[in-house]
Amino acid sequence: MEQKNKIALVTGGSRGLGKDMALRLAEKGIDVILTYNNQVQDAEGVAGQIRQGGQKAASLRLNTGDLKSFGAFTTQLQDVLHTTFHATHLDYLVNNAGIAGYTPIADVSEEQFDELLNVHFKGVYFLTQKMLPLINDGGGIVNISSGLTRVSVPGSSAYASMKGAIEVFTRYLARELGARSIRANTIAPGAIMTDFGGGHLRNDEQLKKVVSNMTALGRPGVAEDIGSVVAFLCTEEARWVNGQRIEVSGGMQL
Repeated sequence: MEQKNKIALVTGGSRGLGKDMALRLAEKGIDVILTYNNQVQDAEGVAGQIRQGGQKAASLRLNTGDLKSFGAFTTQLQDVLHTTFHATHLDYLVNNAGIAGYTPIADVSEEQFDELLNVHFKGVYFLTQKMLPLINDGGGIVNISSGLTRVSVPGSSAYASMKGAIEVFTRYLARELGARSIRANTIAPGAIMTDFGGGHLRNDEQLKKVVSNMTALGRPGVAEDIGSVVAFLCTEEARWVNGQRIEVSGGMQL
């Protein structure tokens, strides 16, 4: 079955960073499958924008913390690849879906820890494993980490620990998939004003000032600062970038 355009799967693509990633990928001429957990209308809205721009798009429901659902999701994904994209394989996987966690070490419950673990590390690990047979040789994987793996902010210990694990995992992906010419990289956003974590940065003027003062470029980030970097990593222009952590933070706490 002949496949014309490259295809990217973006988890958590209905809003925030994932939405911008999906739109920027489409601008590069890449077709997009995006996943959502609850925001079906938002996801379809993003897919509609992509179609209006001339690329193919589809949205699928996926809870990246529910590992038992990955088998059924993979089957559904293969069906959508066949019917909507006339393809059997993907080219790029962007593991973006996530949840926030702001709790001091002394107060983190095992339930909170496990939820962050499942969404941010275990889910990413095993979803990627499921996708490996579906990614074309010469494709790529982009995992989303955080500036919090480099800069320690009280209350983020569990979340940042999972992201640290993702950075190690990414290097191993790059090493093990090199024989298939599949690249794997991590991007680490700094403080970004989205509705992530209930929009805690976007809605807090004092916190915005704190972030601005510790950032070389003098402001917090916005979603539109991130997606183009992910899109770049999913092009031939980035063909020699592999196994890297790229921080996209405007120069936080340099």
